[in-house]
Amino acid sequence: MNCFLSQSSLGKKLVMSITGCFLVLFILFHMSMNLTAIISPEGYNMICELLGANWYALAGTAVLALGVVVHFCYALVLTMNNYKARGKERYAVTVVEPGVAWASKNMLALGWIILGGLLLHLINFWSKMQLVEILGGHESMVGGRMIAATDGAALIAYTFSQWYYVVLYLLWFAALWFHLTHGVWSMFQSAGWGNDTWYPRLKCVANIVATLIFLGFAAVVVVYFLRSVCPCCAGAC
Repeated sequence: MNCFLSQSSLGKKLVMSITGCFLVLFILFHMSMNLTAIISPEGYNMICELLGANWYALAGTAVLALGVVVHFCYALVLTMNNYKARGKERYAVTVVEPGVAWASKNMLALGWIILGGLLLHLINFWSKMQLVEILGGHESMVGGRMIAATDGAALIAYTFSQWYYVVLYLLWFAALWFHLTHGVWSMFQSAGWGNDTWYPRLKCVANIVATLIFLGFAAVVVVYFLRSVCPCCAGAC
């Protein structure tokens, strides 16, 4: 079994599919949690406190980190194998639709952008919240003032009051959208669902999932930015 997953091309694609499915489910959960910050900052902070440095949250973080590392490492291996087998052509699935050709041929490049966005996100949020609690602290310096490590709403408000973070995060979400429009249906194809009947359906599902994720994350960024520049948007009027 280990040889199949580590040496077989099909096995590697299966690992990519499993880890990809896990990461998509986490992203959907994270997006849903973030939308709470728009409706109720207090409710969002309750979730942040629940998912702080508790043992179950730390275990979840470790599993998530492992999933990201495995998914990215297997992507590198598959791409290198593909280069060796077909020269400079990108990794492509057996069914190629003109509308998704760019995403399918640039999955690794999109992956690097997503990884960079993830690093930025860890610096902006995780290092000032869960990491602070892990190290025994309770507060973080944000925007020249101390806030509680569980005050995620205040951290969101400060981060997305800065226009450059708004631009960087929206670019990150755009790269994620392109990655998911190909990746979501591709993981099903690797599981054997990519026939002529299911291909259009899976493409539709992939586009819907990617768009919902993009709009959900982008809504939080845009709403909090508008609140920072327009008092009326914050409910002051």
